[in-house]
Amino acid sequence: MTEKLELNKILKAVASFASLTEAKRALQEAEPQTQMREASYLLDLTSEADLLLYRYGVGNIEAFPDISDEPERAAKGASLSCGELLATAALLRSARIAYRGVRGVADDTIVYMREIADRLYFDEALERDIGEKILSEEEVSDHASEELYNIRSSIRRLNERIRNKLSEYIGGENAKFLQDSIVTMRDNRYVLPVRAEYRSRVRGFVHDRSASGATFFIEPESVLEMNNELRELASAEKEEIERILAALSRRVGNMAGQLREDMARLVELDAAYAKAQYAYKNKCIRPRLNDKGSISIEKGRHPLLDAKTAVPVTVSLGKEYQFLLISGPNTGGKTVTLKMCGLFCLMACCGLFIPAAEGSEVSVFAKVFCDIGDAQSIEENLSTFSSHIKNIIEITEEADGHSLVLIDEPGGGTDPEEGQALAKAVLSYLLKKGCRGIVTTHYSALKEFAYAESGIENASMEFDMTTLRPLYKIRAGVPGSSNAIAISRRLGLSEEILQDALSNLSAGAQRFENIIRTAEQSRLEADESKREADRMRAEWEEKLAEVDAEREKLKRDREKLYASAKIESRRIVNERAGEAEELLKQIEAIAAKNALTEADLIRVRTLKNKIADKAYGMEFESDEPRRLVSADIRALKAGDKVFVGALESEGEIVSVNERKREAEVLVGGLRLNCKAGDLFQAVGGKRRAESPKNKVQVVRRFAPDAGGVQTEINVLGMNVSEAVQEIDAFLDRAVLSGLEEVKIVHGVGTGKLREGIREHLRRHKNVAGFRAGRYGEGEAGVTIVRLQ
Repeated sequence: MTEKLELNKILKAVASFASLTEAKRALQEAEPQTQMREASYLLDLTSEADLLLYRYGVGNIEAFPDISDEPERAAKGASLSCGELLATAALLRSARIAYRGVRGVADDTIVYMREIADRLYFDEALERDIGEKILSEEEVSDHASEELYNIRSSIRRLNERIRNKLSEYIGGENAKFLQDSIVTMRDNRYVLPVRAEYRSRVRGFVHDRSASGATFFIEPESVLEMNNELRELASAEKEEIERILAALSRRVGNMAGQLREDMARLVELDAAYAKAQYAYKNKCIRPRLNDKGSISIEKGRHPLLDAKTAVPVTVSLGKEYQFLLISGPNTGGKTVTLKMCGLFCLMACCGLFIPAAEGSEVSVFAKVFCDIGDAQSIEENLSTFSSHIKNIIEITEEADGHSLVLIDEPGGGTDPEEGQALAKAVLSYLLKKGCRGIVTTHYSALKEFAYAESGIENASMEFDMTTLRPLYKIRAGVPGSSNAIAISRRLGLSEEILQDALSNLSAGAQRFENIIRTAEQSRLEADESKREADRMRAEWEEKLAEVDAEREKLKRDREKLYASAKIESRRIVNERAGEAEELLKQIEAIAAKNALTEADLIRVRTLKNKIADKAYGMEFESDEPRRLVSADIRALKAGDKVFVGALESEGEIVSVNERKREAEVLVGGLRLNCKAGDLFQAVGGKRRAESPKNKVQVVRRFAPDAGGVQTEINVLGMNVSEAVQEIDAFLDRAVLSGLEEVKIVHGVGTGKLREGIREHLRRHKNVAGFRAGRYGEGEAGVTIVRLQ
């Protein structure tokens, strides 16, 4: 089954990321879990390995040579070789690094990898001793023990003495007796190559003779004892090395059980890291897992296809229907989709992530059955049909409600009438058994069966009727046409043959295929129209957003203009009021004199005229007060005088737009578009006549009727700076209207807005005091302000 769905190829690809040979073997031999708990555990391990590798930068498992029976042999008293001890040290080092790597990450979501790491055993002292005492697979360090160091020092000194002694032969009178001026060795003893004719002239022990007989290798008497001593030291060195290796081997043997467990745990960690690396390289995600037989794959692609060219497929089954019947043209992706669904389920049950979009879900199945491709066997003398039927028999006998069944082209390889009748019967039987599955077909009878039978749903692989090319997209709910004749025409088959083929089709088959093709074409056109409509809607929404943004900008600009004009008007008022007070002080100073001169009178008249010149706003005689009421936009006309509330200034109507309930007003040198609600007209009393220059007028500004002014403001949703600006304008209008108390609604929230507003009120010149709302007033969500 794993070979038919190509799980073995996926596992081989995953194994290539493993560091340990045993982990590679375990991955390639992995079997999908059939229980939800075990499959979820494997996925959890992969998720945690992904976090360790790619979020926290923990390194992979450090490789070490395979050691199988070495610890057990050491436990039985055998001495390990230098190479075997070095392999053991590498295992201890790998366990130590893996333990510290996982334990060094403070993340509570990493549970299972930490549990495995916590059970790792390592002996840093033994690891260090082996590394210091064993230099290579053949060599022990001089410093492995003090005794070994002394022995090797004695050997080096003795070798030097022997070479010095023999050099006397080479450089002295005896040099003529030698075949070559060199010192060589025979049987681990130093000898000289002496010519055969001078053999008797060099006293010593003959060890060997050349093949030609012209040279004798003689150990001179003068170095005989030294060579004997050298042999004894060599034996002592060998014994000391054996002792050192035996001591290290005993320490290894004492922890044989822990080392065996270490290997198993490191293999488990290495396999998890390999799965995480495979997922990262292939852009895989962790699928949701269930045991209800439900499969929902979003934009999945077969992992063995080229990710750059593979078209993602979205497919689901197991909730609204048990079986999915996929039809459509050849090479349209039916078989790939079928295999992908089965493969994704097996991958997840092996702890592997799948190449799909987030939100994909697969199920754990007790058994997965698959009948794909031509399994004809020459050895067993089975035909194509027979091999398929053999698989179908196994499926119908063993499949149950916890099984996934994947069948490619049931009923093929035999008479079409009998084949589709048999396929329909098999599908009906599997539906009764409660299986989940996917079936591909070209049979019209099966497509009709899927329409009529509950529990099975038609689906089609989309096909471009214009180009006659498959789109590799699946569409549930409608069957697909095989388009065999249309494809054959595109590939160049004779038109005569094609027309003959059409005539051979039954009328019912032709009508059914035509209906399917027409419906598919209509659906594709509808989809294209929908995409165009969506594009246009998105385009208009973007334009509307731009208009809204521009309108909001204009609104902000206008508010800034109003605020600037208001500030400027206040400045002018304050400036002129100050000048008027100064002039009055001068008049009072002159009037305080006991005797006024003609010059003083002229000076007073001049000061009076200056005061008259400083008059501003709409002035009325004090004994005939007037009040302002909201202006009727329908009664206004060009040239009318109005009072603009936002600017607290008088203006003249330039034009009126009744539809928008706006008027263009000339205030000073500014032309403003004002809403009808912000315009007021004076009623009652009469306008002051022009005052003679020699009379001092007592004047005052008037305010809008308090009855038309709001007594509370809502600043919910604003930030502090926005709210303060709105509150300032509100308080100014309230003061002009003669209000004594107003309410500010700001809400409770975090309290930041409330505290910012109250801090501003403490410094406001028109605020006599404020308090929080009482029960029924809004309590902490409002502030009641008392005005001066």
